[in-house]
Amino acid sequence: MRGLLIVVSGFSGVGKGTLTKELLKRYPEEYALSVSVTSRKPRVGEENGREYFFKTREEFEKMIENGELVEYACYNGNYYGTPAAYVQKQLENGKNVILEIEVQGGMQIKKLFPETMLLYIMPPSAKVLAERLMGRGTETAEEIHGRLSRAIDESAYVTSYDTTLVNDDFEVCLNAMHKVTLDRQKEMDARRSFAEELKNELVKITGQEE
Repeated sequence: MRGLLIVVSGFSGVGKGTLTKELLKRYPEEYALSVSVTSRKPRVGEENGREYFFKTREEFEKMIENGELVEYACYNGNYYGTPAAYVQKQLENGKNVILEIEVQGGMQIKKLFPETMLLYIMPPSAKVLAERLMGRGTETAEEIHGRLSRAIDESAYVTSYDTTLVNDDFEVCLNAMHKVTLDRQKEMDARRSFAEELKNELVKITGQEE
């Protein structure tokens, strides 16, 4: 069974990263995380190759020139992108590959890979979102304001996503992420099987070779 490509997006501070990490922890045989490349500096506790591959702006732009990314976007003055080779390898191995990326990148991925499932994580309210951002203690008041302003722009893309989940209760949201992924994978596998069977029958009827 071929893996499913899953784009997970959401407002900054909504908890999408925590949800994704827990999903990978509980179901390591079913999921793989595509580690993104970014030109932003590491936050406290982040390691190169784990949370992100950290590159300089010049190095990132070189990767764009060389066609090493399936998508990229500029967010808050920093580049974020998805390396192509890793994604293809994991999908071929049957893993569901999670791309935790911004909406711009999500739209690019959907065009390149139409079978991609776009999943958007929502906060229960704007007030809760602001409280979560402030509670992280990793950003200045100005940076938090910028992220909330960005959330206003991102709101326009939410209806373009296949599924939206509200991260109010962590366990409920996590279980819903896993279920919707399995349901979508089964659906796509059934479509492929039916299309293959139909093609084989048509070949027999017409006498044509593939």
